Amino acid sequence: MNDQTDSQLLHAYAEHRSEPAFTELVRRHVDFVYSAALRMVCDSHLAEDVTQGVFVALAKNATQLMDRPVLSGWLHRSAQNIAAQTVRTDVRRRTREQEAATMNKLLSAEPDTIWEHVASQLDEALGELNEGDRDALLLRYFERKSARAMAQTLGTSEDAAQKRVSRAVERLREFFIKRGITVGASGLVVVITANAVQAAPVGLAATIATAAALTGTTIATAATATKAIAMTTLQKTLVTAIITACVAAPMFVQHRSLVRLREENQILQQQADQLAQSLAENERLSNLVAQAKSSQALSDERLRELLRLRAKVGFLSDQTNELARLRQENRQLHSSVVAGPNLKNIPPPGAVIPKASWAFVGYGTPEAALQSVMWAMNNGDMRTYLASLSPEAQESSLQNFEGKSENEIAERLRGYASTTDALRLDRKNVTADGLVNFVLSYKEEDDGNATSKQDICMQFKNIGGEWKVAAPRLSVTIKRKSN
Repeated sequence: MNDQTDSQLLHAYAEHRSEPAFTELVRRHVDFVYSAALRMVCDSHLAEDVTQGVFVALAKNATQLMDRPVLSGWLHRSAQNIAAQTVRTDVRRRTREQEAATMNKLLSAEPDTIWEHVASQLDEALGELNEGDRDALLLRYFERKSARAMAQTLGTSEDAAQKRVSRAVERLREFFIKRGITVGASGLVVVITANAVQAAPVGLAATIATAAALTGTTIATAATATKAIAMTTLQKTLVTAIITACVAAPMFVQHRSLVRLREENQILQQQADQLAQSLAENERLSNLVAQAKSSQALSDERLRELLRLRAKVGFLSDQTNELARLRQENRQLHSSVVAGPNLKNIPPPGAVIPKASWAFVGYGTPEAALQSVMWAMNNGDMRTYLASLSPEAQESSLQNFEGKSENEIAERLRGYASTTDALRLDRKNVTADGLVNFVLSYKEEDDGNATSKQDICMQFKNIGGEWKVAAPRLSVTIKRKSN
């Protein structure tokens, strides 16, 4: 399903009620919707409610949206509408008043970054763009589509699609200037790309996918809702405790590890008993849900509560399996501690990053900066590529790009990245003056008299707390006499 378009997935769901298709739609867009909701309501729990409401609305309107080429625009507008309704409800009045007081204090202080200025007004600015420009902008910088993929989705040429993006960025910049926020077009693109889409809470996608599948059903009592919510909170506590115990175990000395693991096994048994009781109650809840399918439909508020509860039943079932897996890991850890674990054999995390996993991850470390600039090159993203360079490297690159179209520049960047299939983070060395070099590729040649080894490197330096490319492609050749 990963290679199907949003429109194809909506067709599958609307015509055949394909839950895998809808689950894939949720997975693709949940981070984007949750991030927009969080900016609008400023509360993580409310943001989850808004996100769930958006995807419930998507399930209800799937038939009307089947032929829509860009889904993210509709999702953003729905998030705005549902967020506005959520903020107006009496149930959240006290929370809104507290948040308003906190926000007034924050606004009276000097923000630390451009993003703090932009974030509070970004969604209002997006809402003022016309649909075509907003769709192009969301595809390019929120969904991280390449220029080619964006043009194919919009059904236009790459030049026309890029003009829409440039026009949308300029209108956003004008919007912020009118509100006293001065930022350049390239700076605005960088902060949006780096900050606009945050990861949604773990498990939210699974919760939403399960909930949407039950649209149109009802539930008998609100008392059961309180029990299900309480059980979910208990379940989260249990799994968090188990994960913490399993990760911490190898770090103790052997004797203390054995003692600790025995204690944890006792705790796991107690938690398993509690979980069994919770599952029994949830089984009763599932039966009530099944019986309620034949009853009259209730209000939207009761329907939303039903969907939330049914989703939590599925989530609890998933975490039951997780508990069993963690218990098995606990037993394996116990065996490894008894045998005396050799931690030196554990490979360093992230030593190799295949091209398929490259992503924009900022510039906080040399490793992150390397992945971000290679992601930009692989996607032909000139703006992000230039933002990854030091001022000297930017000037040099702009001279090389002079007279070339954006398509030509994108092809050249993709050509640079095509020589590297994976990033080896262990091929790293630090020079005496603090520069960091990563070897991207190398080759050896032997002419009979000497052996030469040529390394193709990328060099980084720290500029104001961020690591930027000092030398995009540095070639180093070492020759040795043949034996």
